[in-house]
Parts: sequence; structure tokens; C-alpha cells
Amino acid sequence: MCTNFTPTKNGTWVKEKFGVDLPEGFPAETYPSFNAPLVVKSHQTGRVACGLAHFGLIPSWAKDNKIARHTYNARSETAAEKPSYRTAWRKRQFGLVLVDHFFEPSYETGRAVRWKIELASGEPFAIACLWDRWTHSVSGQLVVSFSMLTVNADKHPLMRQFHKEGDEKRTPVIIAPALHDAWLSADVTQANQLMTWAHMPPLSATAAPRI
Repeated sequence: MCTNFTPTKNGTWVKEKFGVDLPEGFPAETYPSFNAPLVVKSHQTGRVACGLAHFGLIPSWAKDNKIARHTYNARSETAAEKPSYRTAWRKRQFGLVLVDHFFEPSYETGRAVRWKIELASGEPFAIACLWDRWTHSVSGQLVVSFSMLTVNADKHPLMRQFHKEGDEKRTPVIIAPALHDAWLSADVTQANQLMTWAHMPPLSATAAPRI
């Protein structure tokens, strides 16, 4: 599971790929409950927007935001059925979180060592997400939140090396640049077809232990 990542600060790339400005005010590294830049598209108007969203999806029916501790990753195989995600799935609330790299643990040394995963090209990239809106019952604050979608990576040439031996290998779904709009505009059938690592750009990884 991907628990933290580095949101991109490359506003030129964001403008070029999506035609929108990158918002300000997000941390250098994002963990669950932190904010990160998320791109969404209106199915009614076709307008693309980029704003800050809470990492860890809070469904509209939640009594508080504590559920977000458990909803930062969504399994693509069951997202359409799980109570936390099924409304966002049915409404086609597909987004893209904009990232420079994300982190996963490697146990090759016998202990967890953090590794940094990025595109082999070094460019920023976009990870497929589900997003939702939640209104705080006391303050009335509207919160947009998201969960990264993941797929099995047991046979992925790079991502299969992470996590503990015996655990299922998973990877966030990186949407290839040519498919960004297809994902944001997808119906549920098309979204299922895009949730695969087969079209993902080549990745590279380097050890990045905490100092």
C-alpha cells in the first residue's frame, strides 16, 4: 500500500498536461490526512480543475473524518462494492493525484528500507484516484478527499519486489499521459479497463531511507 508520496511542484508540467494552474499550500511529502493536488473533470461541462484534496477518502455519509485513516488506498477489484467507495465509483468521480515519486518498503535486507519509486524518465506523473465530498457536521466545512486506486503487482517487473515476502504485491495505478483525459472522462466500464499496470510508463526505484 502506498502511504506517502511527494506531490509535484512542477507547475509548468501541470499547465502543459491539464491546462490548469497548480494550487499552493501543500506539504513536500503527503501522508494520510495531508493535502495534495488533485485533478478532476466535470462530466456535465467538461471543465478540468485542480485543487487541494485530503489524502484518505471521506465518504459523504461519514460521521467524522476518522475513516480516512483506512481509505487512502482502494483496491481496484472491489472499489465498486465497498461502502466507502461505491458512491464515488457509481458517480464516476475519477481523479488524478499529481506526483513526483511515491515510497514503498523493501525487505531485501531483512528489515524495512524505504525506497523511492518514480518514472524512469524523471517526469511527474498522475495516479488514478476516487474522490468524494464530505461536509463537517459542526463547522460546515466542505472537504474534498481521495483514495489512490491499486492493482495487483505480483508480476510487475519492478513493483513485485516491495512489501514483505508472502504478502500480495500492489501498485498504485499510474495513468499514462496519453490516457489522462480518458481516465477523467471514463464510464465505469472504461475505468475498469484502465485500472491495470500494462499501460504504465517504465518505473525506476532507489533506496531512500529516512535520515
